[in-house]
Parts: sequence; C-alpha cells; structure tokens
Amino acid sequence: MSTATLMKPQKPWQASTQQRLISASVFLVAAAISYGVVAATPMKGKLAYVFVFFASLSVLDFFFHLVTRGISAAKDAVARTVVAFGICVAVLPIVSILATVFMRGYKGLHFGLFTHDMKLNSVSDPIAQGGLLHALIGSTILVLVALVISLPLGILTAVYMTEIRGRFMRPIKFLVQAMSGVPSIVAGLFILAAVVYPLTKSYSGFVGSLALSILMIPTIARTSEEVLLLIPNDLREAGVALGGTQWRTVAMVVVPAARSGLVTAMILGIARIAGETAPVLLLSGGGDQVNANPFSGPMGSLPFYIWKSYSVGTEESITRAWAAILVLLVIVLVLFISARLLSERRTNK
Repeated sequence: MSTATLMKPQKPWQASTQQRLISASVFLVAAAISYGVVAATPMKGKLAYVFVFFASLSVLDFFFHLVTRGISAAKDAVARTVVAFGICVAVLPIVSILATVFMRGYKGLHFGLFTHDMKLNSVSDPIAQGGLLHALIGSTILVLVALVISLPLGILTAVYMTEIRGRFMRPIKFLVQAMSGVPSIVAGLFILAAVVYPLTKSYSGFVGSLALSILMIPTIARTSEEVLLLIPNDLREAGVALGGTQWRTVAMVVVPAARSGLVTAMILGIARIAGETAPVLLLSGGGDQVNANPFSGPMGSLPFYIWKSYSVGTEESITRAWAAILVLLVIVLVLFISARLLSERRTNK
C-alpha cells in the first residue's frame, strides 16, 4: 500500500536558493567596489560609500538580469535599486543622528543626573556633579501649562471646522494652516512684545508656555480635524434621530468615538514643542535650580540647559549637552511611538 506524498505549494514569486546566492554575490561585489573607489579617490564619508555602492549595484544588477532574464527584468532590477537607494537616503540621516547622539550622550549619563540640579555647580564641573533635575521639572511644567491652554482650544477648533461649519470656518482653517508654519522665534518674540514688556515685566515659565501653546494649537487642531473626519456620519445621524441636539451629539457621541485619536493629537502636540528652544531662551529665564512655580522666577528646561552647556565649550559642558540631548531624544521618541501605537489601535478597531 503506497502512501501519498504531500506536495508543498509552489511560490513562484519567491527567489530560489541559487538566485539568493547570486544576489548576495552581486551585493558583496558592489560593496567591495564602493570600498575600493572611496579608498582610491578623494571621496570620503558615509554618503560617498552609499552613492558608489548603489551606483555599482545598479550597473551590476542591470547587466546580470539583462544576460539571464532579458531587458524587462533588467529594468525592474534598476527600478528596485533606485527605490532601495531612496529608502536608504531617507533612513541614513535618522540612523546617523541616533547613533551620534547615543555615542556622545551616554558618556554623560549617571544616576545623579536625574536627582540633582545645577544650583551649586557649573556646567564645567566634573560630570558626576550636578544634574538635570531642574531642567526635567521645568520642561514638564512648561509643556503641561501649554497643554492646558492648547488642548481645549485645538479640539474646539477642530470641532468647529468639522461639525459646526459656520461662516468663520474658512478663515479659521486658513489661520490654523498659517500658524503651522510660524517659526518658533516669531512666537517667542510675539509673547515678548505683547505680554512680557507691557504686562509682566519679568521672565517666567508661564510666558514661555504661552509661546509654546501658539506652536502647539495648530498641531492639535489639524490632527483632531483629521480624526473627527474619520468618524462615520451614521453615528451623527443616529444621535440626532434619538432626539439629541447637535452639540449633545458631538459631545456624547462623536468626541468619545474619536477619543484615542484625540489622545494621539495631544501626544503629537507635546512632541512638537518638547524640544523648542527659541521661545524658551527668550521667555523662561533658564534658572539653574528647581522652580515649580511657573508664574514666578526663571525656570530651567532641557533646551535651555543644552544651549547653555554647549555654548560654554569645555569638554565637560559639551558632554553634559550631549547627555541632555540624549534624554530629550528618548522622551520625544517615546511620545511618537506612543502616538503611533494609539493610532494603529484606533485604525484596527
């Protein structure tokens, strides 16, 4: 009695082992060519390696597919190489920035960095003395105050543009789009001229938060608008059919349905202003000790600490600056990853 053998399903779109070996050989030859060309010519650096590698890979791949599979396969190979080159050009700067920040920033990390301020130390002191506590607390307070101002204004603006659609919708939409491109220094100068000089006469965390809120509102408003537009009209019609007014339907049906998307808008707004330097330099005063009162006295922040440390120019101060940059970069990455995860969860529902 013979037993039937199970045949594995064929997948003609997958490369065979021989094709993979040939592709790996072409890849290695292109890498060797790029190394030799860069070593023998005045071209130096990462970009030179990348450019020569992809140029040689494109030529080798084209002729190999032309000989083995014809002109159509050769053109497809060139297009594939060009796409890979574009991806690499887009990713390489990001990877380079992350690697540079990590390699230079980890040297300044120590436990006291998050438990001490710079009240009794200067940025030129040994790395183990002083820390970022005042900057972390100051940045947190600046962002939270700006969030309290920006979040309701941004969401209400988005609700007006998507649900109310009144006579001022076009001017408001144009204003939000225009504010998205406002340089941060302009926001800082506006608060300096409109609030600090005529009213407060002093620097504080609150006036810094006012400038940051100008930069934060457009991000929250535009993201919230896109989120609210994704809510099906059936939900709005169902709320009205049950006897609810338009405002009650928006408040109790539309906004709760878009809750995770609005949280994403909030996180993107926070990430937008977390590293802003110009308004903070102009308005917060940049203290070296912990100040939890945003309405009185100078307030430190991570961007101000980075600027101050780097401007001194000593080896210790530059190391402190890179350590603060690493901490700030990790915070921003966590915020963007959180926004991405929340967005994917909202899309999958």
